[in-house]
Amino acid sequence: MPATRTLAATLFMSLDGVVESPEKWTFQFGDDVLWKFKLEETLASDALLLGRVTYEGFAAAWPDRKDPDGFADRFNSMVKYVASRTLKKLDWNNSHLIKGDLAAEISKLKNQPGQDIVIHGSPSLIRALLPFDLIDEYRLLDYPLVLGRGKRLFDESSKADLKLAESQAFSKGVMKLVYRPARTHSPPN
Repeated sequence: MPATRTLAATLFMSLDGVVESPEKWTFQFGDDVLWKFKLEETLASDALLLGRVTYEGFAAAWPDRKDPDGFADRFNSMVKYVASRTLKKLDWNNSHLIKGDLAAEISKLKNQPGQDIVIHGSPSLIRALLPFDLIDEYRLLDYPLVLGRGKRLFDESSKADLKLAESQAFSKGVMKLVYRPARTHSPPN
């Protein structure tokens, strides 16, 4: 069987599992090593998979951004696949609406040649994909704070059997935790 692309969910998360509005609570904890990880993750990807809410936020924020490392240019130039039942028009360049059966369409994307496909944020999309075992990695940056309220990555209906594949502590207390499904076979490279 030919190798498939890695589908990775990458999120900023509080200790109590909140992933909503990370732009409001993450920046004070950033350091050079953490931002290097995010840049490397972006350079190893050539496609984004986004839910409607994340897509709308990113489409409003990213198109006019520039940075010396090329993160914004890479992010803006990537192909974006958007899972939404309500959006009809996508204005951010290289954006494509996923139509039809979500799991089947994601499986097709994973079998196309290319680099990683990365889901940024989009907890509802991640929960919708959980039963289909399509996500190969959960790349969580766990922040040392408890927010108490906000949208969480997993809810009462979420179920997954994961194993810790990698961990790293950053200087300001953030933990990088990479989990993979506890499958009998290895995830794609």
